Amino acid sequence: MFRSAFLSIRGRSKPAVNQLQRLDPSKRCLYRGYAKSTRQSSERSNSHELQSEMHPSTKTTNYKPLMALAIPVALLGLAGYARYNDERRAIQKGEGSREGMTVKGPIIGGPFELINTDHQIVTERDLHGHWVLLYFGYTSSPDIGPEEVQKMAKAIDILESKHNVKLLPVFVTIDPQRDSPQQLKRYLGEFDPRIVGLTGSVNSIRQIAQEYRIFFKKVEEDGSDYLIESSHNMYLISPNMEIMRCFGVEYNATELADAIGKELKMQSGSS
Repeated sequence: MFRSAFLSIRGRSKPAVNQLQRLDPSKRCLYRGYAKSTRQSSERSNSHELQSEMHPSTKTTNYKPLMALAIPVALLGLAGYARYNDERRAIQKGEGSREGMTVKGPIIGGPFELINTDHQIVTERDLHGHWVLLYFGYTSSPDIGPEEVQKMAKAIDILESKHNVKLLPVFVTIDPQRDSPQQLKRYLGEFDPRIVGLTGSVNSIRQIAQEYRIFFKKVEEDGSDYLIESSHNMYLISPNMEIMRCFGVEYNATELADAIGKELKMQSGSS
């Protein structure tokens, strides 16, 4: 990241350097000299040599152009550091490892108010007291989305049968314009009716996506037909609404269930 920030600073510094060169009097004289005749250039050179002999040259430094260059570079450096610091906290698209990610604390997550498939209002308070597996997707997803929902459903079965653990699976749509409560109910029912589907207004979905650091945007739009590019992280949330782990698409259902079971056992042992 620091390397990309350095290249960005170096690339943005070039226009400032060119501007500094244009402000330098010697460069202006040199540029203007090209438009003069050879005779005029020679006379100016001879005159300059004569003045140099009569008055010893004193080198002065004009700090104003240097300050004009230094200030934007310093501001850019601060902006790069702030972005780096934010990226360290946020869950970025494609990140994740076989060991999962620990994302404890209030950095990710927050209050929300959405609607379930029975048209009932659901807030973050309704999830308190449950271990939750949270996923953001949309019902029109052609490939990764259905695979992730299927993985969620299988992991729940494995957790109940192998680890004797009950988890509350929650699916939040990122396509509220097409995913009505009825649509969500039909879609999730094909995988597992235990999965809680949540939708809401466009602003409500944007808010919860920002709180949980979920990236998404419409692509390949053709009227009302479009796809959505998004991150595909699953969050394991504690009964206190703390995010304990983040799982990427590289996990299969068995690995996901085993990692969750291990985390829950570790948490119960420490409590």
